[in-house]
Formats: sequence, C-alpha cells, structure tokens
Amino acid sequence: SMTQFLPANLLALFAPRDPLPYLPPPPPRHQNEECTLTGVGMYAHLFEDPMEVPEPVKQPTKAERREERRADKIEQHTLVVERGIARWDPHSDPNATGDAFKTVFVSRINYDTREEKLRREFEEYGYIRKIHMVQNMETGKPRGYAFIEYETRERTMR
Repeated sequence: SMTQFLPANLLALFAPRDPLPYLPPPPPRHQNEECTLTGVGMYAHLFEDPMEVPEPVKQPTKAERREERRADKIEQHTLVVERGIARWDPHSDPNATGDAFKTVFVSRINYDTREEKLRREFEEYGYIRKIHMVQNMETGKPRGYAFIEYETRERTMR
C-alpha cells in the first residue's frame, strides 16, 4: 500500500488507538422508593393573578413597519411634489424660451454628436433659430436628446 512511503510523523496519525475501557452502567437515579416527586402545583400561589397582569405591549410586525415606512416616503414625496408645483412658473424659466409649435424634440442622439452636425442635418427643413442639446447639470455630459427651434412654422415640420 501507499502508507509505506509516508514519514513517521504522518504514519503515527493512522495508528490504531487503544480500546475504550469498560465502565459499568450508572445506577438508576431514583432507586429510593420513598422519594416523592412533586410538580409546580405547590408554587401556584406565588404566580401572578391573571386579573392583575398588564395588557401586553403590541410590537409592530416587520410588514407593518415596512408599510409605515412606505407610507411616510409617499407622504414626503407628495409634499416635495406639491412644493415643486407651487414654485413652478414656466413663464419665468430662462431655459424655456421659444414657441412650442416651432420646436422639434429629437431623441436617441449619440452622445458624441455635436450641435454642428444636428444643425447640418436639420437645416434642410427650415432656418434654425436655436438648438438646445440637453446635458447633465452635474457632469456636463450629454443626455442624448435635443430641442431644435425653427424660425417659422412650416407644414413640412408636421
């Protein structure tokens, strides 16, 4: 077998152990017949009276806590939306200029596309007054859509 090639310290791990010594079984616990076992009945007078026990405090379950957090979030979101609606005035917004009937919305623009390319592609439909390519306010990267405002409203735009 392969054990003959093992070093002595590993071979000692596979050596048989000494057999367990025989011990007689322990005597039964209740050999004394005079011993009487009693239950907790003799201590019943020490327990609380059920009429004097306070009402248990109800803890909300995990689902109830989740539903409460959800309701709080909805309420907070509703307040934020209501405040935003109250402050919203499209007539005083400097970014919302121009006539909506002369504006074309262009989406799914490649992020590498520049305003000059859009102008070149869309000028064949009419004179362009303004192109607004929407960008992320924090990073300055393009969002992939633009608003093109034409000088006049033409039938070809519809």
